Amino acid sequence: MTENNELFRKSSLFGALLGGMFGAVLGAATGALSGLWSGVQWVGLLGIVLGAITGALTGLLTVRTAGVTGGVSVGAYTGMAFGALLGLLLGIFMPESFRLQALALDVLIVNVIMQGRFEAAILVSFLLSVLATAVGAWVGGRNLKPRALK
Repeated sequence: MTENNELFRKSSLFGALLGGMFGAVLGAATGALSGLWSGVQWVGLLGIVLGAITGALTGLLTVRTAGVTGGVSVGAYTGMAFGALLGLLLGIFMPESFRLQALALDVLIVNVIMQGRFEAAILVSFLLSVLATAVGAWVGGRNLKPRALK
């Protein structure tokens, strides 16, 4: 049991680290759509925080589903499903003030992706699904223990 707890801890910390790094990149790229340096900074910071949380939870869930035998594919599919679901939930409960501030920038692409709750939820769902897929694949591959072939 101790070995399993150690795997959970290592995978969670590694997932949080990867999620934070991927989240920074995805957040900064999404913030760059605003055309403002402050948009890159704030959404990049939000990406780090959400990425670390999503990465840690994806790492835990990947250990639960893939263990040491599932590998990259099980980790990727676990992350994909979890990231999409978490992103959809977070997108649905996105504060209206955040959406309205993005719309106030009056940038065409930002107006399109933040027009309504549905569009914003799909954007967050997609971004977290991409992030969690990468984290799940990496954690699943890292935890895979090769079996001896006779």
